Amino acid sequence: MILGFIGTGKISSSIILGIFKSKLNVKRIYISSRNRNIAKKLAKKFTKVKILNDNQEIIDKSSTIFLGVTPNVGNKILSKLRFSKNKKIISLISTINLSKLKQVTKNKNVVRATPLPPIEIKKGPVIICPPSKFAKNIFKNLGQVLEIRNEKLSYKFWSTASLMATYYEILNTSSKWLTKKGINKKLADTYVAELFLALSQDALNKSSQGYKKLVADSQTPKGLNMQVLNELKKGKFFTKFSKALENVNKRVSK
Repeated sequence: MILGFIGTGKISSSIILGIFKSKLNVKRIYISSRNRNIAKKLAKKFTKVKILNDNQEIIDKSSTIFLGVTPNVGNKILSKLRFSKNKKIISLISTINLSKLKQVTKNKNVVRATPLPPIEIKKGPVIICPPSKFAKNIFKNLGQVLEIRNEKLSYKFWSTASLMATYYEILNTSSKWLTKKGINKKLADTYVAELFLALSQDALNKSSQGYKKLVADSQTPKGLNMQVLNELKKGKFFTKFSKALENVNKRVSK
């Protein structure tokens, strides 16, 4: 398997790191020099990674090509590149739909994928649209693959994937609060990370029960969890939360 990455940002880097922790049999990975710092680190770390300055050369030498550029860059460069019909394309671009991708690449072997940075530790969901054997064979080694046939429905997952920074800010706020109360920063960071890791794993294990039940089971009448939840509800935290998801959905659905 020979892979090529056009665009070497955070997600592309995370996928590559995950690949080398997996059992995938990769002969070579060609990456672009667009983000030179990331590209150099990857090439230095892995002998199978080679930097190429020409995007067309990456395509020509690879069997599967990942598109990891921003939408603006994608709109500028994709129509100028040549993708032969035997090439397989995995787009990581958030706001360029399948119809346009197939049109500009003149290739029908195109799927859109939504991996998240934890893919570098082989964790997290990976949305693939439409269902694809070649894409699944790669990503099933790197996370939990969820295949979606309806592209419009797949946009909903792009919206919830935008929660990463918010999630980390909740962790950051919690840790900063502890440090202000005199807790050592390293201890505070570890506690908060372990707390949310345990909650996430518990939620995954009990997902069949439904999250509404987990919310109810984690509270006692007039207890601490109930107090925090009620205060956030009064401040319309969750209303604003849902509104933010709606706004992102409008953006990616254009």
